[in-house]
Amino acid sequence: MSSIARLLGDVAQRGIVNVGVESFAGPPAAQGVQVVSLDWRPPAAGDSEVGDKLAGLIGHQAIEEANQVAVQRMLDCRPVWVDVQPAAEALPELRDERLLLHAGPPIEWDDMCGPMRAGVIGAVLLEGWADTNEAAERLAASGAIRFDPCHHHDAVGPMAGIISPSMQLIVVEDPASGRRAYCNLNEGQGRCLRYGALGEDVMQRLRWMNDRLGPSLQAALRSLDDPIDLKALTAQALTMGDECHSRNVAASSLITRLLAPALARHESLGGIESLDFLRTNDYWFLNFSMAASKLCTAAGHGVEHSTVVTTFARNGVRVGIRVSGVGDEWFTAPAAEIDGLYFPGYGPEDANPDIGDSAITETYGLGGFALAAAPAIVGFVGGTTAEAIRASEEMAMITVTRHREYLLPVLGFAGSPVGIDVRKVLDTGLEPLITTGIAHRTPGIGQIGAGLTRAPMECFVAALRAFRPPPGRE
Repeated sequence: MSSIARLLGDVAQRGIVNVGVESFAGPPAAQGVQVVSLDWRPPAAGDSEVGDKLAGLIGHQAIEEANQVAVQRMLDCRPVWVDVQPAAEALPELRDERLLLHAGPPIEWDDMCGPMRAGVIGAVLLEGWADTNEAAERLAASGAIRFDPCHHHDAVGPMAGIISPSMQLIVVEDPASGRRAYCNLNEGQGRCLRYGALGEDVMQRLRWMNDRLGPSLQAALRSLDDPIDLKALTAQALTMGDECHSRNVAASSLITRLLAPALARHESLGGIESLDFLRTNDYWFLNFSMAASKLCTAAGHGVEHSTVVTTFARNGVRVGIRVSGVGDEWFTAPAAEIDGLYFPGYGPEDANPDIGDSAITETYGLGGFALAAAPAIVGFVGGTTAEAIRASEEMAMITVTRHREYLLPVLGFAGSPVGIDVRKVLDTGLEPLITTGIAHRTPGIGQIGAGLTRAPMECFVAALRAFRPPPGRE
């Protein structure tokens, strides 16, 4: 028997492990050889320069210590809901000029996607800066309006994320530091401006939210003995089937229950109307989850030598991250496609790429990182409970630690993974998992589905390339 024949016979008995390209497993498998394929990817997405740099940063004591500091600050933050205010009152920079805030990294009108353009048009109409869609579009294109990311103002907004001066904002505060973060109020289900829907029905709801919902919530909240502890609510909701990004049924019910008596006492301000609105709004808590997550991740920003991600946002054209130890620079990549389930009559060809600030929840260990707590989300896009569990376990491979208070029952009450480490993302090849909604790419239509997506590896490659290593190795 030749040496080659003996080798093939030995392989047939023992089997082989295929590393990397899956198609390499085909020929031996066709000959009856047992093949185990290993999903391996080169570190740093194959970028040799960044890969060499990464090798010198793995296990670096100064970075490990900095990351512990950044995440500890995030976990020590205690977000409580303290107020509802018009945006121009909460954010003084909105008072004296025509400024609109938007989701994601910086972008100008000419480059905006359809849903964000529709959001701008709706906001212009709401503020009375124009009387028609066409006039609003001309005003936006003229340069008379300045645009800035919500994240540059300690704020966040779902999907298009547009915040205009009269919009009512959730105000969340950390009592220990006095730091605050903000998010607009959730419009509920159906046709919503955040998804790019336009029409009189959309505008009537926004005006009602400004005139009735916001004031009734403010009065109810200020009449409570204590502010509402959003961290405690989130922890409870995770044990009830929410992941507090795309599924907020339990959390929305919990916060409404706390507000209900006070809202009922302020009927003249619209309290009963507000309760009726909240009764059908299963997404109500999302904006609170976002504001709380923004507050906590901001607490971990600015730690020298830290590779922890503190911002992750999408504007429908670009996805961007910011890193604790690399200042306020954005590291971006083209917005990702979404693997989802579509409403009848729509499909992937209609979908706008990933959009919104809501991935700040994943940045704080919720959403896709807590997917094991909400397997119904995976079922919605054709997955299984086992896949939800595996997703949370994989996310633990790219994070610094686990939450002390955000516990996942199906994982034996292990904490949800928190503190995305740029080094670990590049070393493992695992891109952060995001649960998200899907907007139609054409302005004026709105939501057409929901699903899962990933943060592009390109963002993390760029971030590590810009990262300045600490001097020496201890």
